[in-house]
Amino acid sequence: MSDKGTPGKPSQSEDEYFVREDAEKKRKLAMQAARDAVAAEKKRLKDLHWMRCPKCGMELHEIDFRGVDVDVCFNCNGVFLDQGELSTIVKDTSKGLMGAILNMFKEETKKPV
Repeated sequence: MSDKGTPGKPSQSEDEYFVREDAEKKRKLAMQAARDAVAAEKKRLKDLHWMRCPKCGMELHEIDFRGVDVDVCFNCNGVFLDQGELSTIVKDTSKGLMGAILNMFKEETKKPV
C-alpha cells in the first residue's frame, strides 16, 4: 500500500506533519504566555514595592549624600543603598568601610545645643 493515499485525501505523513506543526505552534504560544505572566507578575511586584521601605513598608525618600542618592525611610529611620552606592560613598573616606558606615549620617543626626 502506498503512502500517497487517495486523491483529495492527505497521506499519513502529511497528517503527521500538520499535527507536529500545530503542536509546535501551541508550544510556542504556551511559552509566550508563561513569559508574559512572569513579566506581568514582576511589574505588579515592582508597582507594589517600588520606593517602599522593606522594614516597615512606608514610602522611601531620596536624599543626596556625598553625591549619591540614598533612599531613607523617615518612619523607621532606615537607610537603603542601591548597588554600587556604598562603594561610591566609601571611596571618599580614609577610615575604611566601618568608619564610613558609622559616620555616614553623623552631621545629619547632631542636634543643636
